[in-house]
Amino acid sequence: MRVSVSRRQFLITGAAMSGGLLVGCGKPSASDRLGDKGILAVEGGEVALNGWVKIGPDGKVTVAVPRSEMGQGVLTALPMLLVEELDARWEDVQVEQAPVAQIYANATMMLNVVPFTSDDDSVMARVARASMQRLGYALSLQVTGGSASVRDAWEPMRLAGATARAMLVQAAATRWSITPAQCQVEAGHVINTKTGARLGFGELAKDASALTPPQDVRFKDPSQYKLIGKPMARQDIPAKVNGSAEFGIDVKREGMVYAAIAQPPVFGAKVASVDSQAALQRKGVLKVLQIPQGVVVVANNWWRAKQALAEVKISYEASPNDKVSSADIRQRYKDELAAKDGFTYGTQGDADGAFKQAAKVIEADYWAPFLAHAAMEPINCVAQVKDGQVEVWCSTQSPSLAKWKASQVAGVDSDKVKLHVPFLGGGFGRRLEVDMVEQAVAIAKQLDGKPVKLVWTREEDMQHDMYRPAALSVFRAAVDAKGRVTAWSNRVAAQSVSFDSVRRLMPAAASNAMPDKNQIEGAFDIPYDFDSISVRQIRPETHVPVGSWRSVGHSYNAFFTESFVDELAWAVRQDPYAYRRSLLGKHPRHLAVLDLAASKAGWGKPLPAGRARGIALHESFGSICAEVAEVSVEGGQVKVHRVVCVIDCGTVVNPDTVEAQMQSSIVYGLSAALFGEITIANGRVEQTSFPSYDAVHMAQMPVVEAHVVPSTAAPGGVGEPGTPPIAPAVTNAIYALTKNRIRSLPIRLDHA
Repeated sequence: MRVSVSRRQFLITGAAMSGGLLVGCGKPSASDRLGDKGILAVEGGEVALNGWVKIGPDGKVTVAVPRSEMGQGVLTALPMLLVEELDARWEDVQVEQAPVAQIYANATMMLNVVPFTSDDDSVMARVARASMQRLGYALSLQVTGGSASVRDAWEPMRLAGATARAMLVQAAATRWSITPAQCQVEAGHVINTKTGARLGFGELAKDASALTPPQDVRFKDPSQYKLIGKPMARQDIPAKVNGSAEFGIDVKREGMVYAAIAQPPVFGAKVASVDSQAALQRKGVLKVLQIPQGVVVVANNWWRAKQALAEVKISYEASPNDKVSSADIRQRYKDELAAKDGFTYGTQGDADGAFKQAAKVIEADYWAPFLAHAAMEPINCVAQVKDGQVEVWCSTQSPSLAKWKASQVAGVDSDKVKLHVPFLGGGFGRRLEVDMVEQAVAIAKQLDGKPVKLVWTREEDMQHDMYRPAALSVFRAAVDAKGRVTAWSNRVAAQSVSFDSVRRLMPAAASNAMPDKNQIEGAFDIPYDFDSISVRQIRPETHVPVGSWRSVGHSYNAFFTESFVDELAWAVRQDPYAYRRSLLGKHPRHLAVLDLAASKAGWGKPLPAGRARGIALHESFGSICAEVAEVSVEGGQVKVHRVVCVIDCGTVVNPDTVEAQMQSSIVYGLSAALFGEITIANGRVEQTSFPSYDAVHMAQMPVVEAHVVPSTAAPGGVGEPGTPPIAPAVTNAIYALTKNRIRSLPIRLDHA
């Protein structure tokens, strides 16, 4: 299947992405990614061998990790890559957060916006992928997202380890007056194979650092791996267990003051007036400030700031969105789907001709609501602006953007900003945004050098998110006289996350007049072998801000596509699993994943009375995932008893992390499927906290069995691919059990 993107659209898209096609077509080179050893700060006799690793005189190896730890295990998986090639002792390894620098750019994440299917190896697809990776590197996008941490680190971190190893070997060979070929490396030592003499990494590091890094190192054969593919204990867990781990909300600085914020309840509204007299009389209150995003109270502790904020009388200017409701937004989607053709994003065969000749046409509409991120750690940021310098402590997924935004707000050069990235108490895409940095620095500018900790209430967090877009999908399928589906048509209406994100960061560069792969991913790139396929995207605009939510467009498009595939299976009287098998002749990896999921789940075997199974298959972020849900309906409520998950994520680095991420993805997606819904009334979000935006409770959690398909392919993502299939697996099981087709989320049996 191909994507219909004209040459003009392609060039416009490249220009809009800040010159992606103008920075060269090759992806960042090995030497680009290796970096200069001067990037890393050293102390206590340490020496850096490149921009990723330094070694102390005691042989301790410190690995710089450029991705944010938010529970996904990057502080373990990424060092494993480097240490595998270095051949250090794992017990001697420690990690530190990498500074903000170009070599740490997440170039691979940019592949998520390339408008081509994963199996498209055309010249244009290859040029686009290489160009976007080069662009990500050129823009220094040091970001944790897109399930790209391991995928992006796979080459540079192994290269850093292999290069450092070669330098240590050369240093030892020089001392012994032998050739490097007469040395071997084992557990942090270089061994002279002629004499058996041994030198530790700590003894060799200084000499090695004086050498020019070699240009022709070779990676290990996978058969030699000692770490990669083995379950390894997480580096971050001990500190989280003993309470010493520092999250953003834990940061304390000497002389720190605290800030609470009230933002306009209607998105985009402006503050008309502020009466702060009563608040300023309260104990501990220092200031009442107005910043572009709202009204802030600063006090000597946060509770006092919050309580005083409730006494500030704020009025807002009238807004054209003051009466907008969820029903209005849904109707706008319907109207634009009816009135606009949108962008053709996936075409194959002659869909129009197939519909004209169809014996029957099957139609269905699907809906997914706005969703909040609802991370357990509320939004927060600590900032200090003093003597022309800015210091920021923020649990962010976007260090490079956070640093840039801080410099912009403070009016200083970027090199005057020092950024610290503590642990994140959940990200899910919300902490890709830098609004909290913008606000905290704007407040700090007005506090005469005092550090300030800005903390949002849970209500502010819930009602001022950058939400997963609501989405509407309209399907049609042509069925011939023999009962065979000959054409698949899907039109998806949803806001563009890419457009909204760029508009917040660089308004002048934002355009909603181009295709957006993030909006349509998981809809245009389906693996099924239909004769004709037509997929189009329509992108309405609303006043509700949208952003990346775990698995982005895949999160709703998987529900749409896998539900409609299931509908077709039942319509042509085939078993849903067997029907999918029959359509995967060109995709053996997908077929293997599907087969293993069905086998492990016992597909076709009897279940206890009142239970049924549903199945779903979806590819996202370079990985293929199938899930089978075992469901019952008890007292009018859906109960998910068991979920069998199978993933082909290519080469596995840490199997424990993969299993944990599948469990995490499933509980996150299941929470959304059962409960998740952000509704709008009078222009504002109705939900305020967890009582009105619930999640799966421990007693509701199904048994989750995760299985990994062995693979030698390059690593795929694991942070997000487990989320898209869970909703359709559950709703397909509900249909098998009740013949009640759920076409709208969250699941409500009386609103199907």
